[in-house]
Amino acid sequence: MTECAGQIRCRELANSSSFCRKLYSEIEEVGWEHLVRLDDNLTFLSFRVLDASGRVHVMEVQVDKTYPQCPPSISGDVPYIPKIEWSATSRLKDAVIQFKKHVDTLEDFWSTLDDIDNSLWVVNPNFPCRAMCHRLVNIGNDCIVLFSINARSPKTVPECRFMGPDSSISPLRKAWSRNCKKWMQEKSFRDNLVCVFGFELPKSPDTEKDEQQLECGICYAQHLPIEDELGTKSGCPTDYQCDNANCRRAFHGLCLMDWLRSITTTRQSFDVLFGSCPYCSEPVAVKITNTRS
Repeated sequence: MTECAGQIRCRELANSSSFCRKLYSEIEEVGWEHLVRLDDNLTFLSFRVLDASGRVHVMEVQVDKTYPQCPPSISGDVPYIPKIEWSATSRLKDAVIQFKKHVDTLEDFWSTLDDIDNSLWVVNPNFPCRAMCHRLVNIGNDCIVLFSINARSPKTVPECRFMGPDSSISPLRKAWSRNCKKWMQEKSFRDNLVCVFGFELPKSPDTEKDEQQLECGICYAQHLPIEDELGTKSGCPTDYQCDNANCRRAFHGLCLMDWLRSITTTRQSFDVLFGSCPYCSEPVAVKITNTRS
């Protein structure tokens, strides 16, 4: 097996400048297995970070040529970005550790949103990212409620906005105003709503969902390019999804195959590649195809 493409590129750049050498060594400290993306000039990179419950988060890092004198710019799929403590002796690993601590502090926030997604009829967003603080919930009788969760205090009473016919939402507003003080942090979100409104809430109907048009976690496109050399795969949507329920990242099989071939720990048995998901390390297996030959 060969070195991963990112390592090879970094090694080439590491021979050209002190900036590249420093960044190369700091990526090694974090671990190549956590690296998700790396641009050609090393000024943008991203790492996979797992929270305490195994949810997958991507931390994006932007640096310039003055690094480390100028601190990196950090972004990620979180409701708010932490303040990264940085000094002249800080390294990328320090930023990753701080980001990891930050996502762990948001455990109750994501657990609350997971509770809503699993127990209520959420009509929007269909495929929420971890940074989203709101849910649009169908509570029946043509009524929709927009709930906004406080990321810093997710167990407290949420903000809400009622949408629907006045004849239906007027009694709901009155019930909310009268009973929201009964909200208890130790109860589930659904149980609190039942207590406030005084009736059972509908769950999402078991209907067949349309095929999800998801972006590939490697090439960031929904469809492969339309090219003759791709054969039957030309223009195809993502056709592989990670089995980890906390990840569920989608990929083109061809992209995942190429990525696995670039990783030193990938194993091959006959025409199947065995390795790990680029985002959560869940075992993956991809059949080798020859559409590009």
